[in-house]
Amino acid sequence: MARLRRDLGTLESYAALVGILIGAGIFKVTSESWALTGPSVILAQAALLLPILATSVGYSVFLSTPLGTEPGGEYTHISRTFGGRGVAFLGAWLKIISYLGALAFLALGFADYVVELFPATARTAPIRTAMAVASLVLFFFVHAAGVRWFGRIQVAMVALLGLSVAVLVLPGLFAIHPAYYRPFFTHGASGFAAALPPLFFLYAGFESLAQTAGEVKDSRRRLPGIFLRGLLATAVVYVLMSAVAFGALPGERLQVSPAPMTEVGARYLHAAAAWFVTLGAVMALATSLNATMLVPSRMALVLVRDGLAPEWIGIISDRTGTPVFGLALTLAVSLALVLSGQVSLALNIAVFALVALYLLHSVALLLLPRWNPALFATVEAPIPLWVQRVAAVVSIASMAGLLAIQLHADAAVLRSTTLRERAAMHQLTTVELAAAWGVLGLVLYAAARRRQSEA
Repeated sequence: MARLRRDLGTLESYAALVGILIGAGIFKVTSESWALTGPSVILAQAALLLPILATSVGYSVFLSTPLGTEPGGEYTHISRTFGGRGVAFLGAWLKIISYLGALAFLALGFADYVVELFPATARTAPIRTAMAVASLVLFFFVHAAGVRWFGRIQVAMVALLGLSVAVLVLPGLFAIHPAYYRPFFTHGASGFAAALPPLFFLYAGFESLAQTAGEVKDSRRRLPGIFLRGLLATAVVYVLMSAVAFGALPGERLQVSPAPMTEVGARYLHAAAAWFVTLGAVMALATSLNATMLVPSRMALVLVRDGLAPEWIGIISDRTGTPVFGLALTLAVSLALVLSGQVSLALNIAVFALVALYLLHSVALLLLPRWNPALFATVEAPIPLWVQRVAAVVSIASMAGLLAIQLHADAAVLRSTTLRERAAMHQLTTVELAAAWGVLGLVLYAAARRRQSEA
């Protein structure tokens, strides 16, 4: 059988991590979160770095074992630690659904910024949808052509993104109006806490780097360090961009803008430079699209290997070394979400599902020495055991807190509205959507196990 090709190096790995993080989060979600807590969004971004770094320790540890040579990510780490596949499959299933929703959302966000480069008369809904569809098809062909093309294009787009961020931030630091920062907390501690789950979308997806493990050269040595350094660099970019955005433009305006960073740049940059910032936003969303397209098909590979998904999904092309059928299925589902306008059905569980998965992954890290000592003995990451344990506890507590905030918010909605009302407004809660997708995942898992027992 054909195998994945190790055509990615250190530079491509950094580009994959930074590219998937600096996308919709900073260019879309940040301005929307202003309504919950005001300019203290900046502080919330910095505060979320600690639990994310703690969570990344688990990935660094597992990727430094022999599991770091394959693209299984959390599914492999959790199943091999716990010795069972049911819980790991459910987590992987919800993650795949989340990434498909995120892919459709990113395509629409990409289209929002691309049409800003067009004349005003061309900024119509049909053109926006057409651009979203075209972006998905384009990146499908990039991936189908081979992972080396994914890496080369990702590096080039991240380079353009970095230049545009510098053009926006450096002069923007001298265009800040301190009055726009007041009041810093618009809705007190409760508003600040409520902003944390949606802002978590900024960092959610950092673990996608683990899905490149089967295609990165010397992945056990390279990937663990890239997590730490890449996350730190990204957090600095987040804080600087938000400080400039909220200091240069009133939050009310940022909240309603379809392309907030373009409007920020237009306040103090020459027209050509502002246009370049818009191009940078396009690159940010394009790099996220490119990296997100990779994840579902790679996760499907390990599910196929364990007999939990149809074999055809895991077929790898002899010519390109990519799972073309898995990529085609990813494209088909994301296109269906875009064209049907039902992106929220998959996207709205993204943060909830990933936070739950991060929590479970950190539990696996905490239990690894006792539950799978043979695997623990192969860890090569130079992270002291006490640091691993502290990181796991911090991650578990933080993720549990984020889940509690989300559940509290959903409970209020459930008490104040009926299911029929929520369905009519297309505003089902995260808990309802996660439960529905979870039940479907359990049905698929039971069917796969039955096929295995009958084989």
